[in-house]
Amino acid sequence: MASLVLTDSSQLTSDSGPMGSLVLTDSSQLTSDSQHLGIKAVKEMLNFESNPAHYQTCSTLSTCYEEVAVVQLARHLPSGSLVAVKKFNMDRPKEEANLIQHEIILTRQLQHHNVLPYCASFVVGSEVCVVSPFMAFGSCQNLLSNHFIDGLPELAIAHIMRDILQGLDYIHKKGYIHRAIRASHILVSACGRACLSGLRYACHIVENGRWQRNIHSFPLSTSRNLNWLSPELLEQNIHGYNEKSDLYSVGVTVCELANGVVPFAGMPNTLMLTEKVRGCAPLLFDCTTLPLYEELDPNQQTLNVHHADSGVGDSVASTSNVQYKAMQERRFTEAFHQFAELCLHKDPVLRPSANQMLAHSFFKQCRRGSATVPELLYPVTPTCERRVDSQGIGNFSSVRFISDSS
Repeated sequence: MASLVLTDSSQLTSDSGPMGSLVLTDSSQLTSDSQHLGIKAVKEMLNFESNPAHYQTCSTLSTCYEEVAVVQLARHLPSGSLVAVKKFNMDRPKEEANLIQHEIILTRQLQHHNVLPYCASFVVGSEVCVVSPFMAFGSCQNLLSNHFIDGLPELAIAHIMRDILQGLDYIHKKGYIHRAIRASHILVSACGRACLSGLRYACHIVENGRWQRNIHSFPLSTSRNLNWLSPELLEQNIHGYNEKSDLYSVGVTVCELANGVVPFAGMPNTLMLTEKVRGCAPLLFDCTTLPLYEELDPNQQTLNVHHADSGVGDSVASTSNVQYKAMQERRFTEAFHQFAELCLHKDPVLRPSANQMLAHSFFKQCRRGSATVPELLYPVTPTCERRVDSQGIGNFSSVRFISDSS
């Protein structure tokens, strides 16, 4: 088992108990930014103990990080509330173990209502387990693959991305670049609040106490995130990149959420890099932007797409005629198109910051009285409203998979 080396009192430390529980030595971490979480949320977090016996597994929700971790739905026995328990298998190469350690430590240090928190942690055998609030709608990737194959409604995307930009602005102000923003790392709670996760690839902008204008660190083990990464990060040139590279990833993600397909899907990595450096950017698919197509075989319902520089790879080509027709009949607002274009600007100097994007006219539709995210996702219902085995399974054993995300 790869060991966790923890050297700071604000980080996780291993106690001498029989289960090797991981605990926080400084409880002030949970309250230092309570203005972001609210008193009730902070109290609820403090009630989650680092005791494996207090958590009873109900089912397996997903695997993640190329099956390095499993996310399970569990019941916190003292309170009766549902939580998510992510189990990291530490029988991995040192590089993977370091990424896991980095994610746990960093996530425990950040406290914002739009950044998924880790409320408790402990070790069981060769697995490190972390407890987080249960996000009952799951990830946006799951919503797309299981329910919204043509993309989410624009208003739902506006609500979700406003939350994500607030969390991202907080992360940037804390001196970190996320480097892995994508639909699978956006989780939605039962009330419709969106949280950003996936901090294992995040890096620090501050070095030796000084804020760096640009950095040159390339994230390790990031092959699955290449479609979302910015041109300047992928180029690895002398100019480096900064936190605005995350805004490019936001632009790719809104296209993913709106279109129901991942931009640049099916495109070889070298070609994708070349296209990004050339300034080729994804599009929002609607009646104003869809490329021309020819039906090859109506019985097969496949498409032959002829559209250069669309930044879509095989995304549209892999859709059915039914999906294409649905996309062709809709029209996104001009503000939405402008929002995506700003995020996807090739020049990071001309790309707005997360804080600046929060003032964009795209979010005017999120006014008080507008439909909520749960209403917009109907008839999809949060998992907590479906049947959950109240008896649990126990011992963190796997029973069924609700979804699979990376």
